[in-house]
Amino acid sequence: MIKYLRLLLFPFSILYGLVVVLRNKLYDLGLLKSTGFDIPVICVGNLVVGGSGKSPVTEYLVHLLEGHKIAILSRGYGRKTKGFVLADHNATAQTIGDEPMQFYNKFPQVTVAVCEDRVKGINLLKDSHDIILMDDAYQHRSVKPGFSILLFEYQKLLKQQFLLPAGNLREPFAGYKRAQALLVTKAPVQIIKIDREKCIDKFNHKSVADVSFSFITYGNLEHLFSSTSQACDKITKDTAVFLLTGIANPLPLLNHLKNYTTDIEHHDYPDHHQFSKSNIENLIKAFNSDVRKEKIIITTEKDAQRLLDVTFKELLLNLPVFYLPIKIDLQKEDKATFDQKILNYVSSTTRNR
Repeated sequence: MIKYLRLLLFPFSILYGLVVVLRNKLYDLGLLKSTGFDIPVICVGNLVVGGSGKSPVTEYLVHLLEGHKIAILSRGYGRKTKGFVLADHNATAQTIGDEPMQFYNKFPQVTVAVCEDRVKGINLLKDSHDIILMDDAYQHRSVKPGFSILLFEYQKLLKQQFLLPAGNLREPFAGYKRAQALLVTKAPVQIIKIDREKCIDKFNHKSVADVSFSFITYGNLEHLFSSTSQACDKITKDTAVFLLTGIANPLPLLNHLKNYTTDIEHHDYPDHHQFSKSNIENLIKAFNSDVRKEKIIITTEKDAQRLLDVTFKELLLNLPVFYLPIKIDLQKEDKATFDQKILNYVSSTTRNR
């Protein structure tokens, strides 16, 4: 069915691709304006629609660049506001989006802002910050970032990919050539040489030195409404897990939890899904109807930001609701080169005040 649907949509993908190629060419020739800045601007993006791990990579950069005054600028996908919004103690996932809310809650030392117009956003932030991290802005060509990190999800990179609407590519694969670093995400912790080479072969020989590989690591389970935490190994084969996700690819999380129990009831929703009261009531009904003593509700850190709404808090407050933080690490052979390339860019671009 999917094969025939792709064939049906393929002519539209060709048309879409021609438009995108023309647009990029106009930017490359300077016929459309692309604004550069005298402050380090690092873009974290991807070529596809859907999650490839941009948030964990952005958090990795925050740790790498510790000591600098950093601002994270996002579009704020899914928010109900418009224009430039600076995150503060009144911010919610509804006003700034779930991922920016996650950054704000996690990094009090970092400024978090959202704005559809990235040029405007950078202009409002640049005078009081040392570095701007742009989240999900690779196709936002009106900004000319000094350094772009382009992400490729490991499993998707090994498969054939198609342009929208037949596939999920936002622009032709060759668009990777604009990036200064190519990061393969969600790779196995131990990646065998032949699979690594299959991924690298997707890029031309000039870009091979820019390719690095990263993998996901999971932290402890954190209670949604308190400072309580517990190790994942507290989950046993007798534990019933009620998993709530609204992310693009929950498979890595599912596979991780299956290391502890196979008894998982997955309440799966699309990426950035705005949970309704009935969604949460269905989750609670399923949880309460299970007679076992060992049971737990687990969600992702990103989804947790949307569950902090007052309505949901009243429903979930007395239940064992935990979120599972993730972070990325790089393969040993890639980490030093990847880190140093970014640090070199920042040190060479930092302006004199």
